[in-house]
Amino acid sequence: MTDTQQLVNSIIAGIQEKKGSKIVVADLSKLSNSICSYFIICEGGSNTQVDAIASSLKDYVKKETKERPLGMEGLENCEWVVMDYGDVMVHIMQREPRKFYDLENLWQDAKLTEIADI
Repeated sequence: MTDTQQLVNSIIAGIQEKKGSKIVVADLSKLSNSICSYFIICEGGSNTQVDAIASSLKDYVKKETKERPLGMEGLENCEWVVMDYGDVMVHIMQREPRKFYDLENLWQDAKLTEIADI
């Protein structure tokens, strides 16, 4: 089994490989009401890019850590895809839904780390 930090690092690298942008890691591990330890939120510029990030990420993380998502939702329209890795939830969003739902503000009690775009 992969440790959580290794999984987080692999997810970030997988997102960056497909040019996902504005990556934020929310450390929820110290919050009592959280459903997982980490949220990783990123942005794709179109339905096609969100789909490509999700597909590539699934393959990349499996190759690097042998972990598979427990579930995936949102592939029908690719405006917001959620990938559940148990301790880590990945949110791949287009710009407008990301602004509207503002997950970073919703979880503002968490430690938020912005990852520089490459």
